[in-house]
Amino acid sequence: MVAPLTVGIAGLGTVGAETVRLIEANASQLAVRCGRGVRVVAVTARSKAKKRGLDLRGVRWAKDPLALATDPEIECFVELMGGDGEPARAAIEAALGAGKSVVTANKALIAKHGLRLAKLAERHGGALNFEAAVGAAIPIVKTLREGLAGTAVDRVYGILNGTCNYILTRMEQEGLSFAECLKDAQRLGYAEANPSFDVDGHDTAQKLSILASLAFGTEVAQRAVYVEGISSITPQDLRAAEELGYRIKLLGVAVRTKTGIEQRVHPTMVPRASSVAQVMGVTNAVTIDGAGIAPITLVGPGAGGAATASAVVADIADVARGLRALPFGRPADRLKPTKKAPMERHEGGYYIRLMARDLAGTAATIATRLAERGISLESIVQRHPDRASDHGISTRPSSPVPVILITYATSEDAMRGALQAVQRDKVISGRPQVIRIEKN
Repeated sequence: MVAPLTVGIAGLGTVGAETVRLIEANASQLAVRCGRGVRVVAVTARSKAKKRGLDLRGVRWAKDPLALATDPEIECFVELMGGDGEPARAAIEAALGAGKSVVTANKALIAKHGLRLAKLAERHGGALNFEAAVGAAIPIVKTLREGLAGTAVDRVYGILNGTCNYILTRMEQEGLSFAECLKDAQRLGYAEANPSFDVDGHDTAQKLSILASLAFGTEVAQRAVYVEGISSITPQDLRAAEELGYRIKLLGVAVRTKTGIEQRVHPTMVPRASSVAQVMGVTNAVTIDGAGIAPITLVGPGAGGAATASAVVADIADVARGLRALPFGRPADRLKPTKKAPMERHEGGYYIRLMARDLAGTAATIATRLAERGISLESIVQRHPDRASDHGISTRPSSPVPVILITYATSEDAMRGALQAVQRDKVISGRPQVIRIEKN
């Protein structure tokens, strides 16, 4: 009989504790599926006295993560502490350097040090598995790394942050402001006391950098991702999106272009009929476009103890089976350097909301500035009680009038230049609201 895989777990928070429970509850099933058992033999955490509802009798308590990582009895080191620095980094490096396999849910560490860790794993023969780092229970890492190994991926994009998707869903369905929804999300535990990492798009950017590496064979580089958050989105934008046949989502998008791999995170208009537009609340979704295949969309819980632990245990099971996939699907020294793609080169459609001054000639001025940059309009929407003149903009001085433009595909540079010219003409008040449109 093959001896069980011996596992050491560093970090017994929500995910760590649930991982221990899952391994115990599914012990017989894991043994059948893997051809050998899986046994947690040692753990470590900041507090040994904390009540976790776990039966850890017979499980050794290591003094610290580094001691656990180098424990000769441990074959698979599971890091669930989080953070892109110490002690997680040193412990993982020590485990890989000793030839052990590592499983982690640490997106921050993989996004920052993934290339170095992958080289260590390849050099010393252990696995480096991180399915839980992106999308929790959604098996997107294995899909890109293994399931689509024979497919040239053109684009991968999706909803990668449940907090932002929850906020946008509530704003749309209940007409609430961003501030109101954020406060409620914090009360319910979906958002942190300091929510900037989520709502400013940085969490999504970390995950996208990992997906881009898997999809396109680039080095993991969060610095190569253009990032915008959702705090500027208003109920007015969401209502306009609905009327125009769109829904607003915070998307992470990595796409192959003529000038390289474009990686961006920003609020996005998506067609209401698209798969990703149907994903509401805290749920995540990832769509893959590849040569010769119809788009593939994976949907599921992107966070939470049970969902994340399920991915952790699946990675442990691969180690027990003896599977050793290259961490990023290619040898680490074959991953291509990547740099931030200038957003000025981005091409696509745009939603633009302007507060136009209610004066004669305003509409003509806006249209002229757009035309000078070669920008064509797919639609224009204006709400005003007096539609007397100048293509619907009244000659009666009053408060600014909301005007919504949907452009055909154009460059970011052209769009920004046209709006700067409109602002210089002083025919609008405030800053224009601009949201990119992502077609199916």
